Amino acid sequence: MARGINKVILVGNLGDDPETKYTQSGMAVTTIRLATTSVRKDRDGNQQERTEWHRVKFFGKLGEIAGEYLRKGSQCYVEGSIRYDKFTGQDGQDRYITEIVADEMQMLGGRSGGGGEGGYADRGDRPQRSAPPRREYGGQQRSAPAAAAPAAPAAGGFDDFADDDIPF
Repeated sequence: MARGINKVILVGNLGDDPETKYTQSGMAVTTIRLATTSVRKDRDGNQQERTEWHRVKFFGKLGEIAGEYLRKGSQCYVEGSIRYDKFTGQDGQDRYITEIVADEMQMLGGRSGGGGEGGYADRGDRPQRSAPPRREYGGQQRSAPAAAAPAAPAAGGFDDFADDDIPF
């Protein structure tokens, strides 16, 4: 039997550009503000929107990726755990903070939203690249020629996106 589960899943939009800092050991720590909006109907049948703001932290390689690729307005999927901290402010008052420590992140939306297609996790796993399409020439299987231009732009509009821009 598990002792407990602390799991948070959020899909929302960034309210600001990410803020990346580095620890003394050189580890990246990136913080974002993520807005999630829910819609419900009140007693009169009118739609009511409620926006919640979440402070999300990414550590290590995931923090570097989030800091480099996410931008204000980007939509992203975040998985992690919730953490509550207490500290004493400069005025001597106790302060409380709630934040999400992210384990996984996936950028959603197209280029205009600042996101892309690809998921990232701090567990060391990387998204798998698929092999190039194979074509049959005279009954033999061969890899598609690298110089062949695609007949139509990619579905996500990434036809000018270079492989050198991908962090894996």
